[in-house]
Amino acid sequence: MTAAVGAPTVPRTFELRLVSVIARKVIREASRDRWFWLYCAGFAALAGAITVTAVPDQNLIGSGGFGRTAASLVALVQLVVPLMALTLGARYLAGERDSGTLVFLLCHPVSRTEVLLGTYVGLAGSMFAAVTTGFGAAGLFSALRSAPTDPVLLVSLAALSWLLSLAMLGIGLLISSTVRSASTALGMALFVWLSVVFLGDLGVMGTVVATRLPVSALFATVMVNPVEAFRLASVVALDGSLDALGPAGTYAVDRFGDGIANIALGVMAAWTVSAVGAAVLAFRRGDQT
Repeated sequence: MTAAVGAPTVPRTFELRLVSVIARKVIREASRDRWFWLYCAGFAALAGAITVTAVPDQNLIGSGGFGRTAASLVALVQLVVPLMALTLGARYLAGERDSGTLVFLLCHPVSRTEVLLGTYVGLAGSMFAAVTTGFGAAGLFSALRSAPTDPVLLVSLAALSWLLSLAMLGIGLLISSTVRSASTALGMALFVWLSVVFLGDLGVMGTVVATRLPVSALFATVMVNPVEAFRLASVVALDGSLDALGPAGTYAVDRFGDGIANIALGVMAAWTVSAVGAAVLAFRRGDQT
C-alpha cells in the first residue's frame, strides 16, 4: 500500500538506484518531447550552417585571434544553450505537477530529493545529447570543407557548452520547484534567459558609463554571470586574446593570468551546485500536490 502525499514516512537511506531509475524515465520522456527535438534540430542546423558559411583560415576582425567559425559558435551557444536548458528545466516539474503525474510519482516509496536529483540527471543527459548533436553537425559539415575546423576545438567548445547547460538547467529546475503553473515557470525562464544573455551585457555597459565602476568591480560583475564565464573560458580554451573582452578581459589577464580559466569554470560549477541545492530544498519544502 502506498502512502498518501504529505503523510509521515519512516526515514530511509538515500538510494542512487532510484535516482538512476527516475533519470532513465526523464530521458525517455524528453526523447518524446517535440520541443526538445525542435531545439536539437535548430541548434544542429545553425551550428552546421555556421561551419559551412564561415571563411576558412580567416580571423574575425576584432576577435583577438578567434577564427570566424569559433567566434560564431561561441555566440550561438551563448544564445541557444541557455534557452534550451532553462526552458527544459522550468517546464518539466511544473508540467508534471499540472498533469498530476508528479503526485502519482511522489506516492511511491521514493524521496523528493531522489525525484529532484533523478530529474536533474535525466535532463542533464538530454542536454548532453542536444549539445553533442549540435557540435556533431558542425564537425560533419566542417569535414566537407577544404579546411575543416580543428576537432579538438569543437570538443572543447562542446564540453564548455554542456557545463553552461548544467548551470542553466539547475536554475530552470529551481524555477520549476517554486512555481506551480507550467506557463508561469516558462515565462520566468524566458525572463532569466533575457537577463543573463542580453540584459547582462547591456546592464554592465550602462552601469559602467553611469557610475564609472573601477575595472576590478566590472570584472566581478561580469564573472557573476555564468554566460559571461562561459565566454571567458571559451576564449582561453581557444587560445584567443582576452583583450577582445574589453577592460574586464585585460584586467583578468593582468590579475590572474592563466588561472582565469579555472575561475570561469569555478563560476559555472558554483552556479550549478547552488542552483541544484536550492532546487532540492524548495522541492522538499514546497506543496507539490
